[in-house]
Order: sequence, then structure tokens, then C-alpha cells
Amino acid sequence: AGSDGESIGNCPFSQRLFMILWLKGVVFSVTTVDLKSYLTLCSSPCAVDCFSRSKSSQQSPWSSALRVGYILSASLSLAERCPKSLRHFTGPQVRVILKLWTMRHAFNGACIPPSRRKPADLQNLAPGTHPPFITFNNEVKTDVNKIEEFLEEVLCPPKYSKLSPKHPESNTAGMDIFAKFSAFIKNSRPEANEGLERGLLKTLQKLDEYLNTPLPDEIDENSMEDVPVSTRKFLDGEEMTLADCNLLPKLHIVKVVAKKYRNFDIPKTMTGVWRYLSNAYSRDEFTNTCPGDKEIEIAYSDVAKRLTK
Repeated sequence: AGSDGESIGNCPFSQRLFMILWLKGVVFSVTTVDLKSYLTLCSSPCAVDCFSRSKSSQQSPWSSALRVGYILSASLSLAERCPKSLRHFTGPQVRVILKLWTMRHAFNGACIPPSRRKPADLQNLAPGTHPPFITFNNEVKTDVNKIEEFLEEVLCPPKYSKLSPKHPESNTAGMDIFAKFSAFIKNSRPEANEGLERGLLKTLQKLDEYLNTPLPDEIDENSMEDVPVSTRKFLDGEEMTLADCNLLPKLHIVKVVAKKYRNFDIPKTMTGVWRYLSNAYSRDEFTNTCPGDKEIEIAYSDVAKRLTK
């Protein structure tokens, strides 16, 4: 849960998985749990229950066996982001039923009594395991990359969209940004700040160049005109892929935290990066699975180091 113990807090790994499920068109529910005070919602067998179907929907033969356990730091602020029909439910008394827009099901909300103990459900599902994790037929998967591979393999066409990028380069675009950002934001030595900032800028510039370089799909072999700059919305084309689910939550954190604690802005000259972020902010799959900026800032309040002589 977020800093208030109710809204959903900052976790790019959880948001990554939420975005995948949303893009797949899966209906799933989210229950926030405040681990800091052990104030929990224990009425459901796990924190995030995938594939909860409407009464008119046909039950998948394996849906009851698959549960995404405690992807709890994901991203729906009840006060700011929920539809009006859910706003009368508040904080730790709420189980938020998310509707994936592609499925066009109605939202549902169910009241859940709070508990003052750590959820036995989570302990029983995956003892000693930190979120996010997924269980399937009593097998626990804890590696986010493995979970992503699993979801892509099981939630496959024709029923579910394939989200793997067409171009392998899209998978590695921007892969160094978060590491450079972490070094930049954790540094407390003023003399090292400039060099670390340059390192971050270099990785952002590399991403910008990739986003502005036309993909083969954008080039018409029969046309005599060159395509000088790409206009695509996302890493691999006009639609989000697994690569975007991985990069966008981290890139947004970089933008928010670097501004707050280092007064660093992504240069406006990086038109590809800003086009990319702007397109992400226009999509429900991202905005409805993204914590508020304040939650991100709070999450990094103890991580970001002051520059001291």
C-alpha cells in the first residue's frame, strides 16, 4: 500500500505486471495491503486475483489455479483515480475490482473487513517470498522476468494478444537508464554529481535516438522519400509491448524523482523521449496502473541522498 496505508504505492515491478494483464484484456482484482503496520485485507485468498470473471463470462479451465500474489504496490489511488461508482468505498475497507477497458465489463467493488495481523493467506501462498510473485498449481514464481514469460506463454492468441516486440532491439532500449539514475540519486558527494548526471543523460540520449530512428515498418521500400525521424508512439511501434511495460514505469520514476531531489529535468531537446512519455500518459493501461507522483517521491525520500561537502 501507499504511504497512507490505503492507496497503492510505488513499485515499478508490480506496475509492469499490471500493465501486461491490462493489455492482455484480463479482468483482475487488486487488494492493497499495508505491510508497514500489518493492516491487511484478508478476505481474499491473495492480494491480486487474476481472471475473476463476470457471471456471464465462461470460466477458463485454469483460471482458478492462477493467482498473482500481492502485486500490492501497484497503482490505483482510490481518491483520485477510481471511477465515481467506486469512490464511496474507502481505504482499507475496499477491494478494488479493476476493469480492463478492452473487456468492457462493469466495475465492481466489495467491502472487506480489515485485519490487524499479517495475512496468513500470503504466508501460506509463498512463505518468505517478497512481492510481486505468482502462484500456479501450487508453484511459486518470484522472478518478474519469469512471470512475464509465463503470462505471455499462457495468455496467448487467439484469445489474448501477443505482446512480445517484433524488433529485438526494443527489448534492450533504455535498459541502462534505471541503473544510472540510481547511482545519480544515491550519490552524496558533490564532486561526483556532474559525472553521474552525464552518465544518466548519455543513457537517456541513447533511448531518444532509438525512439527517433525509424523502424523497418515505418520505411516504405517503394517510396523515394526518406523517413528522417520516427513518429511511432512506443518502443516497438504504435502499440505497447512487453518492452514498454518494463521501461515506462522506471522512466516515469526517473522523471519524477530526479526533478524532486536533484532539480534535474529530461532535456526538452530529447523529443523522442518526451513523445514516448506523452503517449504513455494518454493510455489507461499506464495511467491507471501508475502511483501518484507524491507516492513516488515519498518512496525515494530515504533513498535520495543530499549532496554534502
